[in-house]
Amino acid sequence: MHTGILLAFLAYFAYSCSDAAAKALGSTMPVFEIGFFISLFALVPALLSKRQEDSWRSIVRPKRPWLVFARMATGTIGGITATYAFVSLPLAEAYALIFLLPVFVAVLSALFLKEVVGLGRWASLLGGLAGVLLVVRPGFNALSLGHLAALTCAFVGALTVIILRTLGPTEKRLTLVGAVLLAAVCVNGVLMIPGFVKPTVADLPILVFGGLCAGIGHISIVMAARVTQASRIAPTQYSQIVWAAVLGALFFGEVPDPIAVAGMALVGFCGLSTLGGGRTAGADAPARTGWRARLLRA
Repeated sequence: MHTGILLAFLAYFAYSCSDAAAKALGSTMPVFEIGFFISLFALVPALLSKRQEDSWRSIVRPKRPWLVFARMATGTIGGITATYAFVSLPLAEAYALIFLLPVFVAVLSALFLKEVVGLGRWASLLGGLAGVLLVVRPGFNALSLGHLAALTCAFVGALTVIILRTLGPTEKRLTLVGAVLLAAVCVNGVLMIPGFVKPTVADLPILVFGGLCAGIGHISIVMAARVTQASRIAPTQYSQIVWAAVLGALFFGEVPDPIAVAGMALVGFCGLSTLGGGRTAGADAPARTGWRARLLRA
């Protein structure tokens, strides 16, 4: 399997652990405060990933500042909306909506990156959408701000994948990861002030764990975006459907009903079936011959 896809699987596993940590804190801490501390602790893996030839100034002096600023904005918005969704909804239901991300990525990558998305992949993406509807069942279940937050997270997540794919060849990993985490710390830090609640001793290990997992996820997804196509990275997020079921059942007593299980299985099957396709017109040969070099530069 392609190294970029393996890195993406690692990223989404780490993100799942961080999401579970955020959900566990939702009953005792405000959303912005959770986002602040998790982003703060996520800086640790990012700082440790600094290479000797990298400069700390690269975090605040990117080569393409407007695109990096857009990455900071989408990353921060995605983090806030994801935290709100996980705190407000069952894990599986929140993930089901966030799993619309590959549909958004397929559309955006075709429009902006000129990636060719074949009919087979479109069929798989639509099958995944059908699975999402089986889990959420709009019209049968009441929709809330948590559902809107999850949809927003999916869309800005798709924008993040497109931006990372564009920035990958020009920006250092430290810039891409450090800038978005600093933005999340600053924005959440300001927004948490009115409702600040002092974390308890029991909360701190969960915050540290969630932050470290988020940092590992950020690094892994940036590296993945550098060595494979955006439309191939996005479907790996469907692996989180497994972690949603496992973590939700083990730690939160969230056991999905048979219809939801069928929907989750359909989402996972359709998502994994899209891993083999998708090409960038005119760019396949360089991608095949140069991915190892790009990985070493990540």
